[in-house]
Amino acid sequence: MRHIAFALALAAVAPARAADLNDYPTSVRADYVFGCMKANGDTRQALEQCSCSIDIVASILPYERYVAAETVASINLQPGQIGTMFRNTRLAKDALEDLRRAQAEAQMRCF
Repeated sequence: MRHIAFALALAAVAPARAADLNDYPTSVRADYVFGCMKANGDTRQALEQCSCSIDIVASILPYERYVAAETVASINLQPGQIGTMFRNTRLAKDALEDLRRAQAEAQMRCF
């Protein structure tokens, strides 16, 4: 009985399953890694570093926030009035800043 109680107590404090922490779809992770590899030489070392990078970003930034930041980054590339209006919102600036901070942390840890 004591072993069962210990197992239950351990399960209560055990870290969440990887699936619970990994809410980034595989295709999003792959896109990130492919883009990162293109920017870093398409080498095996780049693959390792870029894979590490998206893991760090995903550990810092919830997926919904990542999507918001990627949307802002994409709109920032668009000229015109709509891009300008969206770019200047506090939400857009905060989301992009969060992504840049997460990427900076990933850069320090992985490259």
